Amino acid sequence: MDVSLPEVAPPRTIRELPDELISQIAAGEVVERPASVVRELVDNALDAGARHIQVKLMAGGVRAIVVEDDGCGIPVAQLPLALKRHATSKIASLSDLESVATMGFRGEALAAIASVSEMAIASRTASDAHANRLDARSGELQPAARARGTSVEVRELFFATPARRKFLKTDATELAHCVEAVRRHALARPDVGFAIWHEGKLVDQWRPATPEQRIADVLGEDFIADSRAFSHSAGPLALTGRAGLPEAARSRADQQYVWVNGRYVRDKLIAHAIRSAYEDVLHGQRQPSYVLFIEIAPELVDVNVHPTKIEVRFRDGRAIHQSVRRAFIDALAASRSAEAEGVDSAMAPLSFAPTTPATLYVAEPRPAYVAPVPPTAEQVRLSLVQHETLWEPTRAATPAPAASSAPPSVTLKLPDEDWPLGRAIAQIQGVYILAENRQGLVIVDMHAAHERVVYERLKARLGATQIESQPLLIPVSFAATAEEVAAAEQHAETLARLGLDVAPLSSRTLAVRSRPALLAASDLVALTRELLAEMAQFDASSVLERAQHEILATMACHGAVRANRQLTLEEMNALLRDMEATERADQCNHGRPTWRQLDMRELDALFLRGR
Repeated sequence: MDVSLPEVAPPRTIRELPDELISQIAAGEVVERPASVVRELVDNALDAGARHIQVKLMAGGVRAIVVEDDGCGIPVAQLPLALKRHATSKIASLSDLESVATMGFRGEALAAIASVSEMAIASRTASDAHANRLDARSGELQPAARARGTSVEVRELFFATPARRKFLKTDATELAHCVEAVRRHALARPDVGFAIWHEGKLVDQWRPATPEQRIADVLGEDFIADSRAFSHSAGPLALTGRAGLPEAARSRADQQYVWVNGRYVRDKLIAHAIRSAYEDVLHGQRQPSYVLFIEIAPELVDVNVHPTKIEVRFRDGRAIHQSVRRAFIDALAASRSAEAEGVDSAMAPLSFAPTTPATLYVAEPRPAYVAPVPPTAEQVRLSLVQHETLWEPTRAATPAPAASSAPPSVTLKLPDEDWPLGRAIAQIQGVYILAENRQGLVIVDMHAAHERVVYERLKARLGATQIESQPLLIPVSFAATAEEVAAAEQHAETLARLGLDVAPLSSRTLAVRSRPALLAASDLVALTRELLAEMAQFDASSVLERAQHEILATMACHGAVRANRQLTLEEMNALLRDMEATERADQCNHGRPTWRQLDMRELDALFLRGR
């Protein structure tokens, strides 16, 4: 049988690409759509020291983009050089590249834009008698009229590459992307005024303002009302911004802004840190809103990762992850009830003894239990069975009534103190507590509220204690990657504190010999893989804390007071007082709201009073 071998292809000739083709290849990375051009040109304007920037667009930026600034301008002798590839005034050496403090530095943007459009630059410095205009395609230089600063005109984007133009969306969509690009700059530079025009009409304008006012101007007053300001410092790192409240979370991640040294970025490490801070206060797949400004020594962050400069790499990513997560956790700690009364719930103790002692009655018999200090994992678990001891009554508990008997009626005498969540007045269907405060009516989901109280208490009591583990009769083995095996060996102690005994059987196999006792129904392989992936990429201590908290959340859910339990006024008020002293008491562990306020205006509207 004759088997013919395929013919060997002749070697291809290696040749240098022409400059125009090189620029168009670079443009494919730098210029994705009109918004990319707007971002690059506004970057240059800010680097030039501009205090007012105007962006004028036609057909969503496809037909024309004009960016005008009042910066320092470009000397006439340097105008032709500005259009050359890898020509820049921002850096001159490797040390400059390793500590970039400007928005631009690659020297690619203008050359890339000029290769896929008809571009012209008009500029004037303070010492020039008049401005000069350079046509990028013809190289013609001629006098022009304008004040100090620079104007860059970009017309017929992608005219030389029609295939790229076909990928653009409608004019309205491209305009929206251009406006968003300017909004990101406006949020980062409140000291600079911005104006956006489209087809000769003013679309948006932001005058120089304070940082807080600029956020309100760009994102709206509702964002300010539904978010908390924070400030956090750690060595060469400074974090400021606003964290959106969980109840104001959105269905889309369209209000999430992060800047590093004034540069808007998208970073998976930072996004993971923020998401983990929200994990037990967000419901379902809701997305938090936030504005985060990170200031860090330039030499500790690498901005030369991608031509679009939207990605960065940190020298110590785990420290960044931990700091960002801690800043958001602290910002979300205070409940709305404490905030309304000027109470710093982050400083409030986790135990609040009501004026009139109260005990949660349970239908099951209660074994005697005295919590030692410090508690062990088993004792923490047992405390859930007797979850009413978390209320720390100051007198002997009244014996639990029989399941069929009604709770005793109590006339509660409270001081004239104006408590944020008010005084309990009734219970509805064994599910909701009604309370009266100065604003009007407070409605509390008693199971969700008690679940959060128990959860925060358990977190405080757990400390360094490891989760109780349960040995497996038959170890669960699974095929693992080399990275997973390395992570299992490196973080064996951390996994043990979570109740997981994970050890390699071979270079490509891992075995799980024990599991968390309270997660018997979970998928062990999926759980282990998820933890190993996070530990390999993020700070192990934060992963440990998150995993511990997930287990404690399960414990708290089972230990919280159930629906259809009739409570006395004493018990209801005790729960309200504990909510006021508990961090993150506005949501349960699954992100559901624990209480709602109906003020007198809303109540009057229900009954058409005053109409």
